Amino acid sequence: MDKSPFHDEASLADTATEYGKKAMELGLIPSFLVRYFPDSRQFYIPNEQESEPLTPEQAYLRLKRLVEKSER
Repeated sequence: MDKSPFHDEASLADTATEYGKKAMELGLIPSFLVRYFPDSRQFYIPNEQESEPLTPEQAYLRLKRLVEKSER
């Protein structure tokens, strides 16, 4: 069974941040921004069609897909 690298929203956001850093290292995105709030985080990825912030879940899925696709 594959263990999830996160167990709550904070660890999910941390994992999304790590995928963002990895995507930048691989040159897949030029930068990303994380806005911190007392109870949540918002993610922004430049050059995306949407100008709306991403939730930690959306950022995790999008960034994970980018990184895994590039590693194939």
